[in-house]
Amino acid sequence: MILACVFIVLGFFFLVKGADVFVDSASGVATKLGVPTLVIGLTIVAFGTSMPELAVSVTAALEKANEIAVGNVVGSNIFNLLVVGGLSACIYPLIVNPAIMKRDWPLSTLAAGVLFLFLLPDLTISRIEAAILLVCFGFLLYVQIKHTKNETEEKKEEHRSMPKLLLLLVLGIAGIVIGGKLTVEGATSLARILGLSETLIGLTIVAIGTSLPELVTSVVAAKKGENEIAMGNIIGSNLFNILCILGISSILSPIHVETTALMDVGILTLISLGFWFVCKKFSLDRRVGSIMVITYVIYMVYIILR
Repeated sequence: MILACVFIVLGFFFLVKGADVFVDSASGVATKLGVPTLVIGLTIVAFGTSMPELAVSVTAALEKANEIAVGNVVGSNIFNLLVVGGLSACIYPLIVNPAIMKRDWPLSTLAAGVLFLFLLPDLTISRIEAAILLVCFGFLLYVQIKHTKNETEEKKEEHRSMPKLLLLLVLGIAGIVIGGKLTVEGATSLARILGLSETLIGLTIVAIGTSLPELVTSVVAAKKGENEIAMGNIIGSNLFNILCILGISSILSPIHVETTALMDVGILTLISLGFWFVCKKFSLDRRVGSIMVITYVIYMVYIILR
């Protein structure tokens, strides 16, 4: 138990330092290349912080630990939206880019709905369905970059050289991945010592642990006023998790799940749709952020008691 706690503490250290370096260098690279920070948030930052989910879900699928593979993605997406988004808004009210509200958030909700429809008939994600997810991911990435590269932003100056920024970017990703791995391993060991089931571990400990990079990255970005990266990271990660991570995992080994997983995907779809409507009508301020966090607490109580 002591070793597990040491892993968790070290994991948090690497996550915090890695996320701080990563957000800073990602903004620098965006400035150097003349790319909107929204694109960086939706791609490099989102993918980098989703690497722990990718590693966990692919490994779980290959080892036939299907509940962990799907529970990790679904649990991470719910955590990203409600806790990462909610806490970021509580720390610093977020201004959500219109492109996210009009295109990316609805697409994230649609992706969850498509996953629900894939699981509904036989509780299985087949290789054909996985291929559809990956094709959708490739097309989405193309559309996002095409539609955002012409957006105008306030020009910023970046004095660091590109090699230095790229080195910092790689170091940031390494810190995030190492931190996520240490945290998950420590938390999973601790959970098993305490006698929790693997299904619950997949939806809670593993999902939250692999989402800690998103949490730290978005909170750091929010504190620095990088709103595009904060919210772009959340929505980009959720799209990446469903379309790319489950796509790759199911291509390698078709995933079959229990009925509870279908219920969780349905909850994810409803939560995504519900808070999209809320954020269209109201700004993503501390009040809405608090409601999002409370909603997650209610969901946690539900999955523990069911």
